Amino acid sequence: MNRPLSSSAWLLLAIAVLVVALLPFDGTISQRAQALPPAIVAFNNRITDFGTFAWMIYGAGSVVIIAYITGRVASSNSFSSRSKRAFRLALYFLVTIGSASALVHLAKLIIGRARPELFADYGAHSLSWLAGHEWVYQSFPSGHAAAVGSFFGAFSMLVPRLRILFLLGALTIGVTRVVVGAHYPSDVAAGLLLGLWTAIMTAFLFAARNWLFQRDEKGWPRPDSSAERNAQGDS
Repeated sequence: MNRPLSSSAWLLLAIAVLVVALLPFDGTISQRAQALPPAIVAFNNRITDFGTFAWMIYGAGSVVIIAYITGRVASSNSFSSRSKRAFRLALYFLVTIGSASALVHLAKLIIGRARPELFADYGAHSLSWLAGHEWVYQSFPSGHAAAVGSFFGAFSMLVPRLRILFLLGALTIGVTRVVVGAHYPSDVAAGLLLGLWTAIMTAFLFAARNWLFQRDEKGWPRPDSSAERNAQGDS
């Protein structure tokens, strides 16, 4: 098995293990989170929708991406190198976030897990296969968590020195989904890790073409800082 496929398998296994570990505690954590003081719940309600795919692509998230791309290409020496780098950065974000969106919506449709608002009637582990077209059966995985996982995951791959801050940002939005009663903890964990997985796998694909990333000595994609100064090395 080549390294990207091996890494993909290990990451997917990690997602599965974490989700299974959280399942027994989903109901208890969800109910306690929703019973937090009203001021805390209200604050989480105000910030939770920063985690939608629409916000990432059409809202303020796109402004952040455009500003980042503009800053990254400013030091390139020629119009050709600037345009090439800008295109590849935009493509990296688009593929990462778009892939996460497609995967999470497919999973919701197939799995059909009941949301916490149906906890009293069905408990925390009710599944209605292929009933995910109804909102109340779209709990697993969390779309908001997948969106912020892919968004902040992409930035964490491109700016690894700030990786902890990006991952904390994703986790913060993910936690709000539990507090507002939209998802169980395992839904959020699956969404966050799925989004991060798409960011990493897209970086592997780009590194294979020497776009934005290069493989380090262990085979993992690292930002190609030299390409910022000179795009001539890009294939």
